[in-house]
Amino acid sequence: MEQYRDKKWVDETWKKIEKKLSQVVPRNSNNLPYTSKNGRFDDQSKNNVCWWTNGFWPGMMWIMYAATGKALYKETAMQGEKLLDKALENYEGLHHDVGFMWHITSGVHYRLCGEEQAKKRALYTANILAGRYNLNGKFIRAWNGKGNEGWSIIDSMMNIPLLYWASDYTGDPRFRFIAESHADTTMHNHVRADGSVKHIVVYDPLTGEMLEEKGGQGYGEGSSWSRGQAWALYGFTLSYIHTHKQAYLDTAKKVAHYFIASVAEDYLPRCDFRAPQEPVVYDSTAGAIAACGLIELARLVPEYEQKLYLMPALRMLEAMEKQFCNWDKDEDSILQMGTERYHTETGRHMPIIYGDYFFIEALYKLRGGKELFW
Repeated sequence: MEQYRDKKWVDETWKKIEKKLSQVVPRNSNNLPYTSKNGRFDDQSKNNVCWWTNGFWPGMMWIMYAATGKALYKETAMQGEKLLDKALENYEGLHHDVGFMWHITSGVHYRLCGEEQAKKRALYTANILAGRYNLNGKFIRAWNGKGNEGWSIIDSMMNIPLLYWASDYTGDPRFRFIAESHADTTMHNHVRADGSVKHIVVYDPLTGEMLEEKGGQGYGEGSSWSRGQAWALYGFTLSYIHTHKQAYLDTAKKVAHYFIASVAEDYLPRCDFRAPQEPVVYDSTAGAIAACGLIELARLVPEYEQKLYLMPALRMLEAMEKQFCNWDKDEDSILQMGTERYHTETGRHMPIIYGDYFFIEALYKLRGGKELFW
């Protein structure tokens, strides 16, 4: 990948990350954070151990360990993984987001360290994810609960890399068949011709017939929820990396072009790209996720195409670092201005742990890190 003029900014920002985490990690070594209140992280291991974001804190620690080799990060990551064991005991609380929870924790632990128990956790959850596959509809069911048996969401594109890994490790092609089948269905039914993305698609769970789309966490039906765009951008990029199917790369590019055009004014992502201009609702997490996908895309294309994806990723990260990052070592979160969903005021413009995770992953990539955590 070509050298870029922002290397100084990348190095300086990474130093800020390390300096802040040196204070934040010891305060949270026994927690599974989601957001922060009064400057300090909460702890979902006590509030809701099955919460879908609970893998991001230990996952973030594995990134830092891969980058630095420091024992503090490895020990904290392993502690978070142990806390997640309680979720494995709660069958009814597990869902399609087991990929978010265990692929970047136990999966990375095994790939970096060869830990056998971590491998077992990752394989166990891969089987749980595979078990959610609807044979007639050719999709992975998203959430639990009566009435949404046919619901599929764009977020699952980030969960299926767990299945690609399980297939590669075990030699059993069934995991890969399910992952590719879900990706194919998502490509055809979630991604619109212009590169915008639907959040929720509802199928008849018995026949597999597509019934409707729902606005979900975006502004509404037909809108363009930016985090959904980012899940699709990075998710299809990852599916291409794991399968080398050209259709996935083409889809990732199409979604990327739409995303880049939508943020080009100031590179600060709004929560929905097809929402009213007022009020302005940002979602920094969408920018961090998309940046990771764009950096990987830049690695996959010819030399003179790379900057088409790399430079917007840098512009977003730089803009968000300037406008949205908190470097106060006495406050835990880094990336502020995340938004859970458009239609909620209490969940707007708040720190969310996966914002920090993807911001750090993006910087890791820009520094030359080679590990693919997904």
